[in-house]
Amino acid sequence: MSQQSAAKVQTMDRALFAKLTGGLGDQATVGKLAAAFGQVYGEFLPDIIKSETGLDVSVAYAGCQSGLMNDLIAGLGGNCALVNGSLRNWAPNFVLGCGTGFIMTLMEHMLGALPETIEAPVPRPLSVIELDLAVMVFDKIANVLRSAVNASGGFEPYLDAPHNIENRPNPAGQTDEFAAAIAMTISLGKTVSEIIVVVPQQVLLRTVVSAPRAKNPSAASEAWTEQMSEQVRRSQVTLEARIRLQSLTLNTISRLAVGDVIPFMDTGDVRVEVSANSKDLYICEFGRSGENYTVRVKDNVNSDDELLRHLMN
Repeated sequence: MSQQSAAKVQTMDRALFAKLTGGLGDQATVGKLAAAFGQVYGEFLPDIIKSETGLDVSVAYAGCQSGLMNDLIAGLGGNCALVNGSLRNWAPNFVLGCGTGFIMTLMEHMLGALPETIEAPVPRPLSVIELDLAVMVFDKIANVLRSAVNASGGFEPYLDAPHNIENRPNPAGQTDEFAAAIAMTISLGKTVSEIIVVVPQQVLLRTVVSAPRAKNPSAASEAWTEQMSEQVRRSQVTLEARIRLQSLTLNTISRLAVGDVIPFMDTGDVRVEVSANSKDLYICEFGRSGENYTVRVKDNVNSDDELLRHLMN
């Protein structure tokens, strides 16, 4: 038997075994459960975001795919942020995904950009700061999931730190299992992204999906904004310092050798321009403290709010 034929038989046997042991359901059953999740998200996630941010978001069920969990995640493509999660008494592992465009657009709104000026962002992986702030987005997605499933004990979901899909650890050596990828579109202004919930079918097939109990909307917009700003301020940012040197002719530059010295352009206090993410932040002066070279801040290039917006990009 060829290797390809042997692989097909092994896959068939695995799928059959999973069906016999409750780890793989038929398309109709899985689709019905996935649609129930989509209905809950469509009804409750927009209300949560509206009550806490004042923003109008729409969520709609977009379909379900069945297959091995690692294959489903790999098939999500780029420009998607993921988080690994677990919920006691329901699922020891599940994966949440969110299109990066939604997170970028939400942050622009929350940092004060005018809605009419916000265009759909060019798809790209999230920056370090955006991944920090995505924690709150995934927290809302996970809380709807917790409220919709029959997990006893009232435990909170546990979520790892978000990561871009291309930075997902290699699953080699881990046990793979059949899962369902439940997809929903989420729209904010001109941006349309996806939310994905990837759940092992062994868990999904024994889940009773029910609508969460309605809660009175809270005036939490200010708290959400403060929390986002605080998350930004706690994020680590790599700073770069630029010092202008005296101009030299190309002939001189081509002859520079080890040990040659190029003077600074400034003869008094040496001006240093400090930036992060290619955005100028401060004007500084060059100095030294003990054995360390330093820069002393002399002036801000932008206001605090402008700095936050710059660092988000």
